[in-house]
Amino acid sequence: MFRRRCQPLEPHRARDRGSASLEIAILAPALLFLIFSIVQAGLWFYARSLALAAAQEGVTSGRAYGADPDTGISRAESFLDQQAGDSLTRTSVSSAGSTATTVRIEVSGRALSVLPGVPGLEVTQSAVGSVERFTTDTTP
Repeated sequence: MFRRRCQPLEPHRARDRGSASLEIAILAPALLFLIFSIVQAGLWFYARSLALAAAQEGVTSGRAYGADPDTGISRAESFLDQQAGDSLTRTSVSSAGSTATTVRIEVSGRALSVLPGVPGLEVTQSAVGSVERFTTDTTP
């Protein structure tokens, strides 16, 4: 059997030894931060969608003919209890800005955070609609 003799490394390869490990050690945290930032942005957009859907649900029930002014708030809170889970926390629902002819529901909360040390981003969404009412106006 033939034995292969170890040949010394070529000069240009000797300088590159271990460079892949160093590159991974430097780039891996940056890549992980980028991935977690993308996931965090997705969670923020999802929380915004939940808040907007809750506000729209509140306006839909609050603008019904003869509805109590607090109907919209209770419907929005009910929607958040059923749908939000941990995705939207510390929620508050307000009907500030509502008048006798319009209903305005505002939903605020915090989006879930996956980045360590970063609090959840604040989310505020609102919806407005006209109150259904009987009128005798016959002009087109």
